[in-house]
Amino acid sequence: MSARIEVRFAELAEKGRAGLVTFLTAGDPDPETSREILMGMTDAGADLIELGMPFSDPMADGPAIQLSSQRALAAGASMQTTLALVREFRKSDDATPIILMGYYNPIYIYGPDKFLNDAAEAGVDGLIIVDLPPEEDELLAPLKSSGIDLIYLTAPTTDDARLPVVVKNAGGFVYYVSITGITGTKSAVQSDIASAVARLKRATDLPIAVGFGIRTPDQAAEVAECADAVVVGSALVSELASNIGAGCAAAVHKLVRELAAGVARADKPK
Repeated sequence: MSARIEVRFAELAEKGRAGLVTFLTAGDPDPETSREILMGMTDAGADLIELGMPFSDPMADGPAIQLSSQRALAAGASMQTTLALVREFRKSDDATPIILMGYYNPIYIYGPDKFLNDAAEAGVDGLIIVDLPPEEDELLAPLKSSGIDLIYLTAPTTDDARLPVVVKNAGGFVYYVSITGITGTKSAVQSDIASAVARLKRATDLPIAVGFGIRTPDQAAEVAECADAVVVGSALVSELASNIGAGCAAAVHKLVRELAAGVARADKPK
């Protein structure tokens, strides 16, 4: 497991609380605002940070995140600028884990070996490649020497036969997608999430993060009662989009603080 990810989850476990994982697309809505938002995320309450790698065809994402990629690309975002943003973040924060999330095509175009070398040098801790199934192992060997974790997604449709295949080479944490469908469209029932997390914990020792459909502090608090981390993406992206040109960074940081407070008040079993 990446040292930063392992340390952060150990710190959270010692505090007896879940973590807040925030997602925003790198470069959205423009390079300067994206940098301002990222630099303030830890102080606002993010425990781990996911950065979306802008891509023109984010097929697993809903309209909010699709539009965030379009805005970023229109403003000049690329894999190079995404890694540069991580490097800039690492100048002031060497503790908060950074996970790049997105699709394999931009990595393939960049060159997988070069990408992993540059990502490790920039300070990336984990990768979530949503269209790279466990059977596709071309990244596994070079990842082992890079120190970067490959984080896999599981879903309500991941049955007991499939689950061992998914978690076999997983690193960092396991991301449980709590709904079927695209991002930002609906929410799961808390009791279903608790049951799914319990099943995942029987299959792996890695922390379990739960995302998709979590939009409010109350929802974050409910999920934090059973999960090791709560992932919020579409709600933050939508908040950003609603405040472009009018205190965008401040609005995003305010919502992060509210979500972090929700996670912190969760009644986790001792």
